[in-house]
Amino acid sequence: MQIKIFTLPVLDSELMEEEANKFLRSHRVLTVDRQFSAENGGYWTLFVSYQEGAPAAVASVSRSGKVDYREVLTPEEFGRFARFRDIRKEQAAQIGIPAYAVFTDEELAQMARMEEISVKQIASIKNVGKRAEKYGEAFIKAFQQAGNETGE
Repeated sequence: MQIKIFTLPVLDSELMEEEANKFLRSHRVLTVDRQFSAENGGYWTLFVSYQEGAPAAVASVSRSGKVDYREVLTPEEFGRFARFRDIRKEQAAQIGIPAYAVFTDEELAQMARMEEISVKQIASIKNVGKRAEKYGEAFIKAFQQAGNETGE
């Protein structure tokens, strides 16, 4: 997690607002805390915590409410994501549960964004927990195979 601090004066703040908005659109923002100060004509201070990488998927939600992961992920990440969906479908079919019960699309996208992958890293994804131990190995193998195919 990284942090960035913006100070936006109340008067004549267009340039700083533009910079802050550009930053927020281009990063995966975790939290934004703000504080107002009346000193020096008044200003807002924004404390932004963010993760390096692609912006949050919600930026590319269609009218139907579905995220287009082809737009959100890099081509390499999307390739992993597509392979992960196939694995998820196979695992779900084998045990007779819905695919989303293995991992959701957003969870698969977060795995696809990872530079390295392990059961512990999968478990750290919000709401995954013990499913990482139950289903994670096949995804880890696919991730490693993809790395070997690209020469990483």
